[in-house]
Amino acid sequence: MRVGLLTREFPPDVYGGAGVHVEFLARELRSLVDLDVHCWGEGRADGVVRHRPWPALDGANDALRTFSVDLAMAAALEDRQLVHSHTWYANLAGHLAKTLYGIPHVLTAHSLEPLRPWKAEQLGGGYALSGWAERTAVESADAVIAVSGAMRQDILDCYPALDPGRVHVVHNGIDTGLYGPDPGTDVLKRVGLDPDRPFVLFVGRITRQKGVPHLLRAVRDIDPAAQVVLCAGAPDTPEIDREFRELYQDLSAVRDGVHWIPRMLPRPEVIQLLTHAAVFVCPSVYEPLGIVNLEAMACGTPVVASRVGGIPEVVEDGVSGRLVTVDDDFEAGLTRALDAVLRDPAAARRMGEAGRARAVEEFGWDAVARRTAALYAQVLEQA
Repeated sequence: MRVGLLTREFPPDVYGGAGVHVEFLARELRSLVDLDVHCWGEGRADGVVRHRPWPALDGANDALRTFSVDLAMAAALEDRQLVHSHTWYANLAGHLAKTLYGIPHVLTAHSLEPLRPWKAEQLGGGYALSGWAERTAVESADAVIAVSGAMRQDILDCYPALDPGRVHVVHNGIDTGLYGPDPGTDVLKRVGLDPDRPFVLFVGRITRQKGVPHLLRAVRDIDPAAQVVLCAGAPDTPEIDREFRELYQDLSAVRDGVHWIPRMLPRPEVIQLLTHAAVFVCPSVYEPLGIVNLEAMACGTPVVASRVGGIPEVVEDGVSGRLVTVDDDFEAGLTRALDAVLRDPAAARRMGEAGRARAVEEFGWDAVARRTAALYAQVLEQA
């Protein structure tokens, strides 16, 4: 079975959960199918073909630049029997390949453009184009993979013309051999953390979706003994970047032990920080699943997260962490939940152990790849 996997992100250029998903899915799929990965970038090697936006569109709206990559991808897929696209950045390429070559298109929805209205701040008029591309691809795809049960319902709510029988749930996964407790402390020392004080950890992009402004206001009032570590980079827009910087400065003025790492750290360094955090926090206002919560759980760390999207399918409230409802009391709720974990280390340790066990037992990438390959075979049989 010759499959083309289409994505914007692929190592070494991974900045979000969708990129992590594709990286590990591709690794496991290679033993099951004949796989070519098509992603953004330049060059080709070892079954990975990279495509860059057309130079003539340098400086143009990002949606137009994305479409130029999609055209290049579609042109390179003639020898594939099936294509599988990830995110709106590659969905149009999958749809074009389906239309041009008469091959099935499988689409994994990691998020949905209609549920991310803040993207208009990032893309301007391009947000209408990204929504059009996603809708066109979703409604025409032979199969749509939702990364959680909640995401499946969101897909059907946003795209009621879609046949529910074509929407399948395959949860995200985690490599619990790679993500696991790291007893080392060299990264903590380099960051400047006080080893005698617990710390709260956030890892993610500076976006509205990830709820970063809510977090910066919520941690103002947590236990003053706790440090705060923000691995936060890749701001969506100059506006959200400025807002983040202002809130960070305000936070640093009222409490000590606040550390901002404004870049994406190498994976081993993130794993060490996850391992030693007293609690990991995920304040997203929209999250189809949230691989980063699985990463924290695999490292044996309790999680405080918002009760949105697929997060409750990963984090068990009161077992592997605490969930906070996103409402008018959200920020105060985050404060209370973080304090509850920080002030009961024994309970936090039990939550971390339960989270690690759940990650190992239920979210392995090998199982995700087998379910995905089985869906490919089903779609090809029906084509």
